[in-house]
Amino acid sequence: MADRYLHLTGTAPGRFLTSRLGLPQPAPLRRWTLETTHLDGPLLHLTTGAPAITGVAEALRTSGLTVTERADRPAAIVLDATGVATAAGLGGVHAALHPVVRSLAPGGRIVVLGAVPSPDDHHQAAAQQALEGFVRSLGKEIGRGSTAQLVRIPGGASADAAGSTLRFLLSPRSAYVSGQVIELTSAAPGPVADPAAPLTGRTALVTGAARGIGAAVASVLARDGARVIALDVPGAREELERTADRLGATALPLDITAPDAADRIAAAAPDGLGVLVHNAGITRDRRLANMPADRWASVIEVNLDSVLRTTDELLKGGAVTRGGRIVATASIAGIAGNTGQTNYAASKAGIIGLVRSLGPRAAADHGVTVNAVAPGFIETKMTAAVPLFIREAGRRMNSLSQGGLPVDVAEAVAWFAQPDSTAVNGQVLRVCGQSLLGA
Repeated sequence: MADRYLHLTGTAPGRFLTSRLGLPQPAPLRRWTLETTHLDGPLLHLTTGAPAITGVAEALRTSGLTVTERADRPAAIVLDATGVATAAGLGGVHAALHPVVRSLAPGGRIVVLGAVPSPDDHHQAAAQQALEGFVRSLGKEIGRGSTAQLVRIPGGASADAAGSTLRFLLSPRSAYVSGQVIELTSAAPGPVADPAAPLTGRTALVTGAARGIGAAVASVLARDGARVIALDVPGAREELERTADRLGATALPLDITAPDAADRIAAAAPDGLGVLVHNAGITRDRRLANMPADRWASVIEVNLDSVLRTTDELLKGGAVTRGGRIVATASIAGIAGNTGQTNYAASKAGIIGLVRSLGPRAAADHGVTVNAVAPGFIETKMTAAVPLFIREAGRRMNSLSQGGLPVDVAEAVAWFAQPDSTAVNGQVLRVCGQSLLGA
């Protein structure tokens, strides 16, 4: 459904009226297209404190932006604060960004590079944790469709580990991601033969792919060169086959809760899966006092138990190849909770627990990373059916004052799926425009 309020505020009378009434004035977001592959303008690279990592400038140049130490209207600002280790050192963060933050172009990006808080140095830990509060607040201040993020790079790692993350955050692909903290590992990036089609030679399976977010994920992975297997329930076969035909993908009508689901997935990908995306999910909303056991059980089974079971079996059988990527779909409901969704929120919080626990072990045992996206209010047929005032609240209650699109979630999944995203593991990325709900 079209966001008529966003269209209204894009007109001169609409801007005047909403300004006089003190209403939100969302800026149209610039998303990735073949014509808009990069932000429009230079990248301002700043440093405060003693640099703790090497090769930052080189990693920034892979974004395709011109890196400079002076710019009147930067499209992006990257502040290397990895060397900040004291409370006094935080003054350097203010000194670096205070003079330039107003000059950031509309739809711009601010990325602060931080270090992992030390368990052995509480002064360093306090200073680096302070950067999280700073970035989350800055993301709520800057407006005009701009975003702010914090990327933590572990000690001893080079900036190469952050390459894919910086390219994602400093591009139109991350338009609906803001106020997020991404903590990297020191794992070396995998090779990418073709930057324009980084998933070439990989097979990707997407569950819940007939429509909505799942169809968008399948589309973006196919765009990036993957051979896609689109899975959905047999009842959605007709729509699934239309989606698959449009993408040149393979349709796999299958109930993900079936006992033999993992075996049938493995059989559909005899050469192994390079990317496994768990997107299938259902809702059966009702307050707990009014929720029968079957409504509870069905949501837990589809959204969580089937993900745990198929992931375990596919990893154990080697169906997800070394260097592979597993991406699951959580939700801000699993982070902040939601009235009438105790079952759904439990299932999505369970996905977060899965990712944080399995990620390090899957990397060590199988060479596979495990991450999750946590969408906020995304414009789909489901949200279009939400009552008007609730829908408008969902759209406006974030730093960008608008709903996201399925492609916003898909771009985040594609970043996790990149061969050179090896250092991104055990992370849960909110794709919610920095929703006011939850952390």
